[in-house]
Amino acid sequence: MRNTLLLLFLAPILLFSQSVDEKIKALENQSIALDEQKAKLLVEINELKLERVRADISKVGMPEKIEGEEIIVHAAMCLVYSEQHEQAKWVAHIITPDIITGKVSRSNNFRIDPLVTTGSASEKDYFLKTKKPGTKNKYDYDGFGYDRGHLAPSADFKWSKKALSESYFYSNMSPQLADFNRKKWAKLEGLLRGYINDHPKTQLYVVTGPLLNDSLPVIERGINKVSIPKYYYKIALDLTNKQAIAFVMPNKDIKYPITSYAVSINEVEEATGINFFHQLDDALEEELEAQKEINAWVPEKQKGDVEPMYQPKLPPGVFNTVQAKRHMGSGKKVAVKGTVVGGRKTKNGHLFFNIDKRYPNQIFTVAIWKQNIVNFSYDPIVEWQDKQVTLKGKIADFDGTPTLILEKENSVEIH
Repeated sequence: MRNTLLLLFLAPILLFSQSVDEKIKALENQSIALDEQKAKLLVEINELKLERVRADISKVGMPEKIEGEEIIVHAAMCLVYSEQHEQAKWVAHIITPDIITGKVSRSNNFRIDPLVTTGSASEKDYFLKTKKPGTKNKYDYDGFGYDRGHLAPSADFKWSKKALSESYFYSNMSPQLADFNRKKWAKLEGLLRGYINDHPKTQLYVVTGPLLNDSLPVIERGINKVSIPKYYYKIALDLTNKQAIAFVMPNKDIKYPITSYAVSINEVEEATGINFFHQLDDALEEELEAQKEINAWVPEKQKGDVEPMYQPKLPPGVFNTVQAKRHMGSGKKVAVKGTVVGGRKTKNGHLFFNIDKRYPNQIFTVAIWKQNIVNFSYDPIVEWQDKQVTLKGKIADFDGTPTLILEKENSVEIH
């Protein structure tokens, strides 16, 4: 009797528990189905975005085709491949606002481009990979001295796994010195992505390539003898805001700021023989391709910067703010000429001035210690701002920034 009463008491609880478990399971299945549906929708959205990018490149961003050239179209970039030089003559792509939220990481999936009918460069053009004796999956790498430098950078595609992966085709690679590829070339790529961060409702049409000619040296140890460019160009067009810029940079360890290498698109066209934005209205094309106003492309905090003095035009024994770094820590007094773009007084009473480039991109600093301020008959912060000055003093190393220590008023000439 007791067991019967117990069963009668527990039955509703067991039924309720069973009912709850079934509901939970049903909701979990619904959640899985929704996740699968969302994943499919995201794939469809990404494919549509890629389709739009290709259409925009074809409509605006694709340079004029020369007879005999084959245009290779990938998911989010297109290119013309130079079989003679075993690299692209140019690569066109678009930096879209999606990079602001994109989270795809670099793949390092370097591989031959299957769409290059003549055969693209390969791994063996840049290094030799040999298995370590007595191991299964460990290798030795014998590099030929050059990075596999992206023309269209992978980070510009971090919104699309497919597009980013394809940026590792060897057709998008060019041999670059490490000090160039990893420093100023990378900064230039970051500058253009930063432009999108400051203009999140626009997109940039970008074309990148090497300056190719018949006299270039090649990677002799590589199987395809890839040409080693001496210069690279990168051009960018913001059609929304009617702004354009171009850069030509040497394949070496660059000491000058990247802004020093800004040119007009017309100048790149003259150097390469490529007609870039030929599909634009003639008047608009002429207007945009003549521009080279760099201030429109740098972050707001850098708009007051100026270019270092042109060293060949300075008097003997006077250095610009780039060349002055060579004398850092020498203990000798040297003369440096530049433009004062910022000055401040610290809590300790010292004065610091940035020459040519402002913080945090400073390339040269001047310091007047508190005890030496009495040696000046005027306030240097007021008198020097935005003026060209020639300063004489010893150059110290302050966290990697050359800093001239100024002691007396007669060590300064205001121009």
